Amino acid sequence: MRTIKLGTTSLDVPVIAVGCMRINSLSSTQAERFVQTAMDEEANFFDHADIYGAGECESIFADAIHMNDDVREKIILQSKCGIRKGMFDFSKEHILESVDGILKRLRTDYLDILLLHRPDALVEPEEVAEAFDILESSGKVRHFGVSNQNPMQIQLLKKFVKQPIVANQLQLSITNATMVTNGFNVNMENESAVNRDGSILDFCRLNDITIQPWSPFQYGFFEGVFLGSDKYPALNKTIDQVAEKYGVSNTTIATAWLLRHPAGMQPVIGTMNIERLKDCIKAGDIQLTREEYYAILLAAGNVLP
Repeated sequence: MRTIKLGTTSLDVPVIAVGCMRINSLSSTQAERFVQTAMDEEANFFDHADIYGAGECESIFADAIHMNDDVREKIILQSKCGIRKGMFDFSKEHILESVDGILKRLRTDYLDILLLHRPDALVEPEEVAEAFDILESSGKVRHFGVSNQNPMQIQLLKKFVKQPIVANQLQLSITNATMVTNGFNVNMENESAVNRDGSILDFCRLNDITIQPWSPFQYGFFEGVFLGSDKYPALNKTIDQVAEKYGVSNTTIATAWLLRHPAGMQPVIGTMNIERLKDCIKAGDIQLTREEYYAILLAAGNVLP
């Protein structure tokens, strides 16, 4: 599979990340087959979080991949922490405790990447910096990033944290594309001109932070999948036409749309369907034209000023 550099690191990662949030929906046999298929397809970047299945998903994954030292050398593991029941928590104590739990469940000595999951209103960046220093010096975490953070939140962390922020996991899909569309509605008197994220797309590009789009096929906030939905007839018609041209599925084209952006994004694919996973992986070999990219964007209801 085609690879990119993750942030400012020397780490080569697949352009598709395999999200493991739903792996607890599979039987042990199905989970093993799914993980093996991902490995066979060179999709060896696996995304986790300590809250997925209340930690169960990490344990299931470790069993499914038959975690040992030899296997660990062949995969890239990313997990997230910072969400607790009824609150977000970036305290030093919680970060360190969370990582120990993650490593135990994944049966590994280290994470390649740790992300802070959701911005904590009570964040004390000095504590985050202390936690990161301990995790790095102990060898438990090699690289650090964030999730769902805007430029100023990242800048606040960077004031104290010495490690580079290498990734930012953000909601982005064809139908949730304000990150893209507010960029060409600057100074316009319309809803699309509202800057809701502090120009996070440009900020990440300027600072060499890899954007990892989550829910790449969802509309709204987990309201449903736009592919095949009667809510988006024009979009599906356009995607299907492009898919026919390339001889691939609509899933492949929806993924290729994200990969077409020059920011060098790494979509996190959450499907547990093996054929759909393969369809997503095929997107790494497709380069949509500028005309196709914009046709799909506009078919989703976005309007050029």
